[in-house]
Amino acid sequence: MQTCVEPSPPAGMAGWCRELEQIIGQRRLQPVFQPIVDLEAGSILGYEGLIRGPSDSTLHSPMMLFEAAERCRMLLTLDLACLRACAERFAELDLPGLLFVNINPETLLAEESRPGALQSFLARIGLDPKRVILELTETRPNGGYLPLREMTTRHRGDGLRIALDDLGEGFSNLRLWSELRPDFVKLDKHFVQNIHLDPLKEQFVRSMADIARQSGALLVAEGIESAAELRTLCRLGVRYGQGYLLARPQAAPTREIPLQAAALPWFGGRRHGLRNQPLARDLLLEVEPLEAGVPNETAYRRFADDPACFAIPVVQDGVPVGLLRRHHLLESFAKPFNRELYGKKPCQLMMDKQPLVVSADLTVHELSSLVVAAEQRYLVDGFIIAENGRYLGMGTGFALMRKITELQLSAARYANPLTGLPGNVPINETIDRLLEMRTPVVVVYADLDHFKPFNDLYGYAAGDALIELVAHLLLECVDQERDFVGHVGGDDFVALMQSEDWECRLRRMLERFGELAAQHFSDAHRAAGGFEVASRNGEPAFLPLTTLSLGVVRVRAGQYLSHHEIGAATAEAKKQAKKLPGNSLFVERRQPGASSCCACGR
Repeated sequence: MQTCVEPSPPAGMAGWCRELEQIIGQRRLQPVFQPIVDLEAGSILGYEGLIRGPSDSTLHSPMMLFEAAERCRMLLTLDLACLRACAERFAELDLPGLLFVNINPETLLAEESRPGALQSFLARIGLDPKRVILELTETRPNGGYLPLREMTTRHRGDGLRIALDDLGEGFSNLRLWSELRPDFVKLDKHFVQNIHLDPLKEQFVRSMADIARQSGALLVAEGIESAAELRTLCRLGVRYGQGYLLARPQAAPTREIPLQAAALPWFGGRRHGLRNQPLARDLLLEVEPLEAGVPNETAYRRFADDPACFAIPVVQDGVPVGLLRRHHLLESFAKPFNRELYGKKPCQLMMDKQPLVVSADLTVHELSSLVVAAEQRYLVDGFIIAENGRYLGMGTGFALMRKITELQLSAARYANPLTGLPGNVPINETIDRLLEMRTPVVVVYADLDHFKPFNDLYGYAAGDALIELVAHLLLECVDQERDFVGHVGGDDFVALMQSEDWECRLRRMLERFGELAAQHFSDAHRAAGGFEVASRNGEPAFLPLTTLSLGVVRVRAGQYLSHHEIGAATAEAKKQAKKLPGNSLFVERRQPGASSCCACGR
């Protein structure tokens, strides 16, 4: 066991230390609670307990409170007092859900916070340990990974769960994540603030969400303050969040999310909106799990009686902790005396302690990437599907590959044969899905000017080459992670863009098209700036070189009801773009019923 040892307080600190002693001794710490919200269900998962000093004290703010504790060598005492104050008030208010309470790793290792002591305290105030999440905060480098891992394991044995706080800020919390395998990981607010404007932050959070899925941890984003941040986090797969946008810390906290439903990204059926994308839950097989303490003999009997049973999940209080693999257990029991030796021992001894556990709402494409990147055994033995961290069922590599094949066949069926891009059906489905999710999007309609005369003059092969150039440039222009490109047919394309710099991307694309399209004309036509063709009445007509027009409509939540309405709006924007000379971009900036717009061309 360790104890907190701080440097002696400097001269002049005596009054500060006496005040801190009185605050703790007189139980004048003031807990406040901030809701942690399930960003998919729109419900409150639990509350983080935060602490304040007395309102009339110079130590009212948490920063001053803990600075005084550090200088007065009272961090351990204050840490434990805060934990107890938050837990007692949480129980008094009879708040629903989980309690997240901060604790320093060094405090957790101290004798005063040993598992038995915390268990007795929680029992005394009537708070179930399974509802308490110990949120580890780091204020200094910590190298005691082994004793900390042993201590958190003991606390988990008493029903408590572990969270890692401020991911991305601390000295070594990525190492702590690997060592402790926490149940929750809280993403530091630095990576949340203005995430919708910072691609690097997006990539970081996307990577953390992937790691969380693979490790079985639940990711919580802190410091959400704007609707744009909230939408981006939801799109990146962050399931839980907290911040001023959702609710502020209060002494008597809300039990309902105070925002209007229409302001939330799940309004209008976010889950339903995702149903056009097959999810891991669509592969679910109902396999009855075994509790970790059940003897191996029980698992052996199930395998022996059911030849189709390939694996048995192992759970502890509903949370998946391992996987018993058929071939491993049967081969082990086939060896002399092994059945007698291990048959009565708990199945957790023979289980694979690092199964692949995936969220039920992971898309099949994301799941495929996880399985391919993981070890081959996950494809053979299957994976565990969980919801809110609890066991739901199993999936097999065979079912996953079959679903991927179905999707590929479907994509091929509706793809444009020339460019391979999605055709009308997936374009319309994607637009409707974005509308259902109330996701703001920029819709771009791309069309070549004077394409038919060019095709007649140069031949269909040259026409196909020009169409393929547009497809290539659109794909090069968009953000592959966020945007969508479809081929309506002929020389018409649609792009659905969520990247904030969409206008710069489109302008660069037009410049690039101007450079590359020139190579598709003869020297004489390039020199003349156009070509001569016969008009409908047979008279010769001079047309400028084929150019590209982009009509843009910015779609906001609730502005349009279906892809039909968006199709009409973008067709009008494209018509306006074609009136401009050269490679042109027209952006419809009017709201429905307004009377002004802005266009630009080159």
